[in-house]
Amino acid sequence: MGPCARGDRRGRSGHHAQGSGHPPCRGRGRPAPANGADVTSGAVRGRPPARRLDGRLVALGVTGSIAAYKAPELVRALQTAGADVVALLSPAATRFVAPLALEALTRHPVEDDLLALLPDGRMGHIVVADAADAILVAPATAHWLGAMANGLAGDTVTATCLATAAPVVVAPAMDGGMYAHPATRANVRRLRDDFGYAIVEPEDGPLASGSLGVGRLARADRIVEAVVAAIGDRPIRAADPAARPPRSHEPREGDLTGRHVIVTAGGTAEPIDPVRFIGNRSTGRMGVAVAEAALDRGARVTLIVGLTTVALPPQAEQVRAETTAAMRVAVLEALPAADALVMAAAVADFRPRRAATAKLGRRDGLTLELEPTEDILAEAAVRARRLDPGPLLVGFAAETGSLDRAPGKLTGKGVDLLVANDVAEDGSGFGSETNRVTILSKAGQRDELPLLTKREVADRLLDRVARALDDRDAAAQTQAMIGTTTT
Repeated sequence: MGPCARGDRRGRSGHHAQGSGHPPCRGRGRPAPANGADVTSGAVRGRPPARRLDGRLVALGVTGSIAAYKAPELVRALQTAGADVVALLSPAATRFVAPLALEALTRHPVEDDLLALLPDGRMGHIVVADAADAILVAPATAHWLGAMANGLAGDTVTATCLATAAPVVVAPAMDGGMYAHPATRANVRRLRDDFGYAIVEPEDGPLASGSLGVGRLARADRIVEAVVAAIGDRPIRAADPAARPPRSHEPREGDLTGRHVIVTAGGTAEPIDPVRFIGNRSTGRMGVAVAEAALDRGARVTLIVGLTTVALPPQAEQVRAETTAAMRVAVLEALPAADALVMAAAVADFRPRRAATAKLGRRDGLTLELEPTEDILAEAAVRARRLDPGPLLVGFAAETGSLDRAPGKLTGKGVDLLVANDVAEDGSGFGSETNRVTILSKAGQRDELPLLTKREVADRLLDRVARALDDRDAAAQTQAMIGTTTT
């Protein structure tokens, strides 16, 4: 790679490394992986299974294999385990996965230019080498294995591995014949036996060439297990955020800019006669908190409200819909232009089959025949599946005493996320300033949050919404790049 004559998209100056305060990239002594060199499984105990990388910085090095399109999946798997992730791309990798997509997912600038400097003058890949708790190279091509085995620092991935003292995990991916070649096998042995790298062997199956063989990138769960095992119980290398790679922007700071979010709030009122109605105790506080949080994060918000007792944010487009039927119409009309729908309203499950046109007298007695109301969320899910891209759907489930029915509602409604709470619990019901919720996802995750203010619950929920929308866009962008590459 020749000298960089101009700044890059991150505002970095186009200097060489001279004067950066760091020596040229060179190998450093490195402890062997904690649980041996060939690592494909293992767990660090003492933490919940999903958060074994809490506080860890993992550098994901992506090289020019067709399997590079799986990089966003690996980023999310590492983040689900608790890791902060920064991406390194070889020049060839940028033809398979967009740097902007990985920057959006990791919220760190992508290191893809060996000679570029950070705005503060530091060498980006050296900062990663010094701060990372582990470096994961996945997928690793035959070319990269050969370059690394011979100490050639021609891109940010090899240079960072040469410069680090952190454990390195390598997940090769290539055609079966290439992986079986004696030269490739010798390079793998050298990385494992001489360098102490953990090798996550590729899997058997269909390959990009159309043949069958050993060469498919290992599953994400196997790779994450290898990273966990390689780090072991080592102390965090760079606990100070200032020593880590800079963030593109802090989470929650504009991460919904350009998005259109529909939020429903409050309760519905199903008329018995012109005076009386069937309603509930909802104040709209939770839905309004979601709307306010989305506005603060840059979203355009359509707030569809029933009966509420709290002030509504004036920046939101407000649509009044006091019955279930009216709310259904408003939601379905707004849905095609939305990126996300958050159904926080307490919608009635039943309504009188016939509403009286005049006030009923008390002496007449009253017997109500009820009928089910429309299931707005389930209908929205059906409509959303016809849209491309389809909006993210979030439902709320108010339960009493137990949340056992919540997983069934998640599946039955066809939503992406379901927020369930026990409204009978002190501090978690209608009208309270706080809420204790469990957030379930269709991917099988279950996050039980402590008692929080409703605004903080809203932000925790929108953290997941923003990540899911970034994932959606990154997958679409990567798929488009693959289509361009193969045509």
